[in-house]
Amino acid sequence: MSALPKRNAAALLWAAAIFLCAAFGSWQLGHGLYIKGKAELAQLLLDRAWERTLRDGQPHKAWSWADAWPVAKLEFPSHGVSQIVLSNASGEALAFGPGHLAATPLPGRLGTTVIAAHRDTHFSILRELKDDDVVILTTSDGTRHEYKISESRIVDAGRSGIDPRQGDGIALVTCYPFDARERGPLRYVLFASPVANASLSQQF
Repeated sequence: MSALPKRNAAALLWAAAIFLCAAFGSWQLGHGLYIKGKAELAQLLLDRAWERTLRDGQPHKAWSWADAWPVAKLEFPSHGVSQIVLSNASGEALAFGPGHLAATPLPGRLGTTVIAAHRDTHFSILRELKDDDVVILTTSDGTRHEYKISESRIVDAGRSGIDPRQGDGIALVTCYPFDARERGPLRYVLFASPVANASLSQQF
């Protein structure tokens, strides 16, 4: 084989490799944008369902086939971010917003309420929060509960050390590290304590 065909073959291989890399990168980018776009659209629909709940005090699903419904609104004023919290933390629910862990007190009640979300969508904000940042949680009766970030921990998912019947506040949980591509055993937890707890109920 002459040198010219060899060079042509090598050029074709390089071109194919570059094309495959570009195609994979485009697919990755498109997939990431799709997930973020779906999460943002879902929050718009959840906002509407939440407004209906505030008006009549009843749970409302954002779409008929949903397995969860809004139970609270979470706000991070220092970053201008607000999110609707769903009634459970199933895989389906977490695709659309933060979810309340059912084994913990409902938002606004006595004990530690645990709220979880994905690190690459709704709870990517957690890496930006600092001690003493304010978190506002509005419950379905329209009551606003103000908290301040008091502590952060990196824990093992099976040994988080969170006791929902102890303490008085909220724990915001997401996978860790934030830039990991695979889901591992570590979780990042932000604890927030109430600024005032006079409105808290002792019922679960």
